[in-house]
Amino acid sequence: MSRSHYDVLVVGSGPAGSTAALELARGGASVAVADKAAFPRDKACGDVVGPRGLRVLQALGLPEPRGRRVSDILVVGPTGRRVRLPSGEGLTYPGHGIAVTRVDFDAMLHDAAAAAGATTLRDRAERPLWNGNRLAGYRMQGGREVGADFVIGADGATSLVARTAGLIDERRVLWGFAVRAYVSGVVDLPAIIFWEPAPWQAFPGYGWVFPGADGGANVGLGLATLSDRTTAARAARALPPFFEHLRRLQLGVEPSVASAGRPLGGWLKMGMVGTTPAGGQALLVGDAAGLINPLQGEGIAQALGSGRLAAAAILGGGGQAAQRYRAALAADHLPFHQLAAALQTATVGRPRAVATIARILLRLGRVDALAGGWSIFWNELLTGAPPNTHRAIARALTWVGRASSARTSTARWFDGLERDGATADAMTRDHGPRPVTVRA
Repeated sequence: MSRSHYDVLVVGSGPAGSTAALELARGGASVAVADKAAFPRDKACGDVVGPRGLRVLQALGLPEPRGRRVSDILVVGPTGRRVRLPSGEGLTYPGHGIAVTRVDFDAMLHDAAAAAGATTLRDRAERPLWNGNRLAGYRMQGGREVGADFVIGADGATSLVARTAGLIDERRVLWGFAVRAYVSGVVDLPAIIFWEPAPWQAFPGYGWVFPGADGGANVGLGLATLSDRTTAARAARALPPFFEHLRRLQLGVEPSVASAGRPLGGWLKMGMVGTTPAGGQALLVGDAAGLINPLQGEGIAQALGSGRLAAAAILGGGGQAAQRYRAALAADHLPFHQLAAALQTATVGRPRAVATIARILLRLGRVDALAGGWSIFWNELLTGAPPNTHRAIARALTWVGRASSARTSTARWFDGLERDGATADAMTRDHGPRPVTVRA
């Protein structure tokens, strides 16, 4: 049987895993990144790297991916009312995103990690290896044993690493399921759609129509299920009537089941609820850590950022990697996710309430200042936003919402992270990795 040992084993080579492996290899760690798929490979996604994600790529010294530049977001209400949310340039991020397929984007990051010195393994992690009560690697499906001082779980919403390390309480997780299809058409702006299959009975999630990287459009539905994972098929069943709704909206696409081909779906884990992002020698990044935005489904920027933070926490040495990583995540995401997760918990399963909220938002969004503040808040861009009226409104939304949800059981899940965040090490957020010290 083949055996090998590394400073770090990264399970999963999506954006989070490849970013972590890239930074670790650059920092001098020996790192293996394992994925069951050969690259390039596809993933269900809206295919947009947002402003925060582009900022991380810049910090990594990587170029913007080749694709289509997108900026403002169109929000379409249940009655067809539309609001354009501006995408302004921040102090630390650009005023645009890039539409790029996951086939191309993930392969770019995977190749960058390999070029930096990470060992890439095409294999599936199967059986955990233990050193006492510490997770110390995995036996792969192909029979190879890969040991490591640290394990990073970058293996998606249904993470094996999270289950193995005891870092998930599946009864508390805010699950979702998304299904995506590529269709023909000309789309100028990314659109988020509040949809009602029947009047005043809102779909429990969101729809989207995004410009395609190479023409055409990316169309999909995201379904929020709270802790219930038995209803994922509802998203796929809802696609045909949703396509019909899109044809009526005249957004530049006229999708049909026949023209869309076979949709691709995948699980989402949102808002960090039910997931402890790190413990012992195991750290979770990206979807495995539950970092999907609960309000609009973005996950790529969070994946890139968390991969970089996890690498920095490990490279910092001193035996406190898990604590440093939790602190860094709390500093980056706590104010938004505490509120957004509580909002999702409160509204899923209440279709009439969601329909009412959507109508109110679309009316308020017609005021320019409110639209700008909504855009900053909704897209988790408050940190780094320029000091103006839009930022003030986004800050007010954050603190009012957080105060009103502070006593909910969902918000209280974050108490431990908040304590970590109060002592966050600024190095892990701002200064990148230090020389590797993971071995004695």
